[in-house]
Amino acid sequence: MSSETPSTSPSAGVSKAAGDKPRVAVVFGGRSSEHGVSVLTAGAVLRAIDREKYEVLPIGVTADGRWALTSDEPERMAIADRRLPAVTELAESDAGVVLPVDAGSREVVLSEPGQVPKALGEVDVVFPVLHGPYGEDGTLQGLLELSGVPYVGAGVLASAVGMDKEYMKRVFTSFGLPVGPYVAIRPREWESDPAAARKKIVDFAGEHGWPVFVKPARAGSSMGISKVDDLAGLDDAVAEARCHDPKIIVESLLRGREIECGVLEFEDGPRASVPAEIPPVSAHDFYDFEAKYIDSATGIVPAPLTEEQTARVRELAVAAFEAVSCEGLVRADFFLCEDGEFVINEINTMPGFTPISMYPRMWQEAGIGYPELVDRLLQAALRRPTGLR
Repeated sequence: MSSETPSTSPSAGVSKAAGDKPRVAVVFGGRSSEHGVSVLTAGAVLRAIDREKYEVLPIGVTADGRWALTSDEPERMAIADRRLPAVTELAESDAGVVLPVDAGSREVVLSEPGQVPKALGEVDVVFPVLHGPYGEDGTLQGLLELSGVPYVGAGVLASAVGMDKEYMKRVFTSFGLPVGPYVAIRPREWESDPAAARKKIVDFAGEHGWPVFVKPARAGSSMGISKVDDLAGLDDAVAEARCHDPKIIVESLLRGREIECGVLEFEDGPRASVPAEIPPVSAHDFYDFEAKYIDSATGIVPAPLTEEQTARVRELAVAAFEAVSCEGLVRADFFLCEDGEFVINEINTMPGFTPISMYPRMWQEAGIGYPELVDRLLQAALRRPTGLR
């Protein structure tokens, strides 16, 4: 498939002279527990962006929230000795980077203590490859909306809903999408009356059965998730989840196959990819963080499904994308249960995006390679106005 030409309308945000290349700020890292995964994604995106077509400005956010101009060296953004990379290893100096907050300017500024701030030039589009809170959850998207800078991916509301597993499921249910049993424990519940909150979980398990999965409500990359077989392991699982988010969600075990499907925004609307299957990982109790990123567990693409099952999961993936009002991209995760019905588990509005991640692999199988996928996302962002225009 061929890539589209950037829009030349003011809403596309290309403020340079005719013929100049759009400038892309790739923002990565961040304050969430998915910092290292975000750096991995950034390395892959930086390698894939066509430098004949775009200028690139890599901006890293350290784990403590400092924004820094980083070296454009994707080869350093990789796992080494089972250790994830970090922005601090890539920052070029102690100077901070300031994104525009004035809708009349898209100038990025480098600010160093004791020095006159230095303008780095205007940014035409931001590719935010931040995973988790403080990046994927609508916070950065809100800043970019205030600035009037186009960006890749979901807007403020869709990003926030896509990050919060409780409200995501509530939205899905309101649109008639099938979800599994769950119960949410909000921060005040656990902090003010842990005994009552614990009983709420035990009653849920009594109704739907053990084991249950205890998860941070607003985290991704399988961070902080525990499979709990009985009451004895519950408090430790809750403590682990609350290390990532004071709000937790408890889900019942759904017996069946794990199926994923990508959604990508085209000029005529969202379309679903070839689906994939995540097979059981022998060394892991479930598809956890280490299975995904450290041990590189491999999914099956395409998933061995019937034509009817493939059509159904693709239909549900697009329906989930539309229900949350997503833009750009989504990976939708499902269970194909033993009764033959699909249940949607969650969506990711900025899924893992390395070339070996499931989202790019599914589109590769559908005929869109990684560089073209990155280009399509940038072109979609450049076409789309910010705010309510």
